[in-house]
Amino acid sequence: MIATPSTPTAAYIHVPFCAHRCGYCDFTLVAGKDHLIAEYLKALELQLQELGSPRQVETLFLGGGTPSHLSIEQLTQLFELLTKWFHLSDDYEFSIEVNPIDITAEKAQLFGAAGINRVSLGVQSFDKEVLKLLERDHSPHDVEIAFERLQPVIGNLAFDLIFGVPGQSKKIWEESLVRATELGPQHISTYGLTYEKGTSFWTRREKRELLPVSEDVDYSMYQFTLEFLQTAGFAQYEISNFAQSGFECRHNNVYWAGKEFYAFGPGAARYLDGRRETNHRSVTTWIKRMTSGQTPIAEAETLSPEDRARELIVLGLRRTAGIMRDEFQKQSGFDLDELAGEIIKKQIDAGLIEDFSTGIRLTRSGLFLADTVVVDFL
Repeated sequence: MIATPSTPTAAYIHVPFCAHRCGYCDFTLVAGKDHLIAEYLKALELQLQELGSPRQVETLFLGGGTPSHLSIEQLTQLFELLTKWFHLSDDYEFSIEVNPIDITAEKAQLFGAAGINRVSLGVQSFDKEVLKLLERDHSPHDVEIAFERLQPVIGNLAFDLIFGVPGQSKKIWEESLVRATELGPQHISTYGLTYEKGTSFWTRREKRELLPVSEDVDYSMYQFTLEFLQTAGFAQYEISNFAQSGFECRHNNVYWAGKEFYAFGPGAARYLDGRRETNHRSVTTWIKRMTSGQTPIAEAETLSPEDRARELIVLGLRRTAGIMRDEFQKQSGFDLDELAGEIIKKQIDAGLIEDFSTGIRLTRSGLFLADTVVVDFL
């Protein structure tokens, strides 16, 4: 359960409900099972009680699933629960992930009244055919309506977009980026489509019903993204994330900085007192375990100091600022070059990492191949 000595300043709440599971999604969620929401809220309260007393946090993040799928009444109950157990600092960030089609004027007002000051919209694309292939239930027009309803209430709006979708040309991707920036969000995340085992997209790819775009096209889309968003006033601060000045996602930066955080709900993973714990991914199993007084934890691991240091390298390289040698030694207790000097040299020779004396970071090519690069450090 939750260890009392830790005092993280970030908390994540997983809300696992959706109207439909999109074919590419492998997140912890259930679709078409809204009858479980009341039980979920009861179980969530039980897990929050493990804190023992309310905690002050600087960032609070509601992810999913689709938190906005809940009704006004259910959201109100959720917000009351969070207000009871978390006290937000004066300079806080309170985020919620939403589906554009869920955003009524009433929900937008409720978000503002609850203190939410950052909304992440699952836009994915501004092309109707791409949205159809991704099995999204909203249209480009729905995004515009949601934005218009949220903008007067919420000062920080973020868009999630997906590139590398079968049948998506570079031109279609460019048009989506242009339309996204024209609306005026403060933050844009761009993710290359991945095929995760267990999803219907994985199965369809195996059957050759879906043909992935070539690596060259994928790379050209990513390169255009870097150049276009920089020109549009969005600085890249992480592999997939771009923001106007001062609008970087503070909550996600906690993860990439290797700091500790609370996490609640099915499938949620927390990091406390040097120990990583992940709740059961099955929503019904998590509910049953919480309501019967059993542990909801499915996996737990305490990293050795060296493994922890190597993990910090993997996380730190995700950020465009890279890893500062002095900060790394202070946080991990290890000298970066003594721990991974040979690997760093290998990646520098390959043109994937650059050394800027006080630290290291991925090159532009390295950013695109980050998953391959970081494996060497583990």
